[in-house]
Amino acid sequence: MSDDLDRDEVDEVDVLVHRADLDGLVRLIDSMSAGRDWAGLLRVRDRARHAVLTGRQLWPAATLAEYRLALWAPAEWAAQVLDEDSGRFTIGPLTEVVAQQHTLAELRSFLPGGPRLGFVAHERAMRGEAVDADGLVDVLDLPFALQPWEPRYALATYGDDGVDAPAPPRPPAERFRVIDGTVRTRIGDGDGDGDGDGHRDEVTSAVRQLLEPWTASSNGRVEVVCVEGGVADALATLGIVHARVAPLAAGDALAWLAWAGSSGGAHGRRRGGAIGRFGAWWVLAALGDVCDEWPVDPDDLGELAGELGWWWWDAGEPALGWELQLAIDDPVEGLAWAISAHDAH
Repeated sequence: MSDDLDRDEVDEVDVLVHRADLDGLVRLIDSMSAGRDWAGLLRVRDRARHAVLTGRQLWPAATLAEYRLALWAPAEWAAQVLDEDSGRFTIGPLTEVVAQQHTLAELRSFLPGGPRLGFVAHERAMRGEAVDADGLVDVLDLPFALQPWEPRYALATYGDDGVDAPAPPRPPAERFRVIDGTVRTRIGDGDGDGDGDGHRDEVTSAVRQLLEPWTASSNGRVEVVCVEGGVADALATLGIVHARVAPLAAGDALAWLAWAGSSGGAHGRRRGGAIGRFGAWWVLAALGDVCDEWPVDPDDLGELAGELGWWWWDAGEPALGWELQLAIDDPVEGLAWAISAHDAH
């Protein structure tokens, strides 16, 4: 179909918008998506967005149209919805949506070299594209390439009706063992008193920032415990009576942190893979007490990740809803952390 809509289609869009017929607009968007009518979708998005300013609640139609454009339209059309005002209510950031089907090379000539392009570049790097960083704005201060010590992150897959964002695999049952620890005095519980407590507070702050959508936009709860001792003591202090732990490779633990940080929990809006990766790096920097040195040298951060001990823990109960249950041991400092985050469907 040409860029110019015929008069009947123009009338149909205008009539549906005038009536605030959301169901009719959704059916029209489905039809235009199936027919690859990108000009029509952009017009529906623009008209529905304008109607919102006049009090007609058609933002779901505008959101759906721009989502379909970002997901399926050629780069020249998809790029037109990567602006400051688009994607506020989509199920995930349009920079992540567009990165699923479009390479950075395809999009680059249609997008200005600002933050949006930088986010797309990070998303494409996580999908294995070799990114040319020349001229890119790096709003995250992360390398535009996965490091040798990083995992293959758990990525989201968007479709017409939603997003599938599975968690990384949990350790197999045979790797778990029961441990018993001693309840210790919690260190750095937000008061900032005492030598080094600011470091422990930074870890708690970094984890809470990572999981902010779980608690602010959903029903989640997050608790972080730091103790002098080992992982068993951290879990006992957390209140886990019969703790089971399974060792994790550093990369697997990073994948869990990034998955949690990229998600919105059960009901919050997804933040995207790039934000999740940044959050995982920030937690790692907090564990190493190097947040003040950000951006941290990637090799140094990778070395730190390998020096820490990482475990997935549970209490012998079935997994329910959204969970992040990590325990971390710093043998050099004699410290251990336990992270418990849950969000119910």
